[in-house]
Amino acid sequence: MENLRFVSAAEVAGVLTFPALIDALDAAFRRPIVTPVRHHHTVARPDADATFLLMPAWTDERTDDDVLATKLVTVCPGNAARGIESINGLIVLNSAATGVPLAVLDARPVTVWRTAAASALAARYLARPDASRLAVIGAGAMAPYLARAHASARPIRIIRIWNRSRPRAEALAADLAAEGFDAKAVDRREEAIEGADIVTSATMSPQPLVEGRLLSPGQHVDLVGGFTPTMREADDEAIRRSRVYVDTRAGALKEAGDLVIPISTGVLRAEDVQGDLFELARSTAAGRGSADEITLFKSVGTAIEDLACAELVWKRLNG
Repeated sequence: MENLRFVSAAEVAGVLTFPALIDALDAAFRRPIVTPVRHHHTVARPDADATFLLMPAWTDERTDDDVLATKLVTVCPGNAARGIESINGLIVLNSAATGVPLAVLDARPVTVWRTAAASALAARYLARPDASRLAVIGAGAMAPYLARAHASARPIRIIRIWNRSRPRAEALAADLAAEGFDAKAVDRREEAIEGADIVTSATMSPQPLVEGRLLSPGQHVDLVGGFTPTMREADDEAIRRSRVYVDTRAGALKEAGDLVIPISTGVLRAEDVQGDLFELARSTAAGRGSADEITLFKSVGTAIEDLACAELVWKRLNG
């Protein structure tokens, strides 16, 4: 255990790049990786019940280089009143061959990096190759990572940001402008969505913000925020007008309100989902078929992505 390494958020950010991480995720969805169903546990608290999540995955290539990653996450809504983050966690990386612990990583940077990279991986297959204008709906913690990830996968130069609180949108726009993007905050969602090539949304809104009436032929929609069967970011018309893809069928068809709700009302059938990241990476599902179709990708996250990101960080830190 004397070689066990603790990896900080700064170290994670210091070794990752989106092109390398997107490539690692692309390879991961083709590799033999075992992903048991994630564990959900409710932790009763007097202010608001907390949730404990345990997400394991391991490579199954039967070599001494196999690794096992376990993400341990707590979601404590009551933390908002305490002025601290509601979501916290660790990723424990072990050798899958020997069980020896290798590293403990801060789960927060790994999660935002791998989530954004998964969206950009989907965009590689689903967005038009010439996509240059990005709409960002929501200016929370995920937003800057999504903007940078999409810009690494497509030639994004123009970014329009809408958020319920305009100051947060302006702050994000200023940060992205300093990186060389034509980034601006807008007052209306329509201003961001209309004319965008890619629309990425990462909010916890109880009402859909990406409306089908606003979508145009050729757009790609990326839905990241909703993570329960009762949450959704896109309305029925957006689902109806799009060719729908997911990160994993097992996860999204069970946990994503953007799909669960329209399936329950007959707007969408499970078999209408065109493919997931496994199928796109392995070329067993077709990606974008024409310049005019609207594609939509919904992610809920998978331990495969955590494993791929943690493994990449570990290898880069160890030369």
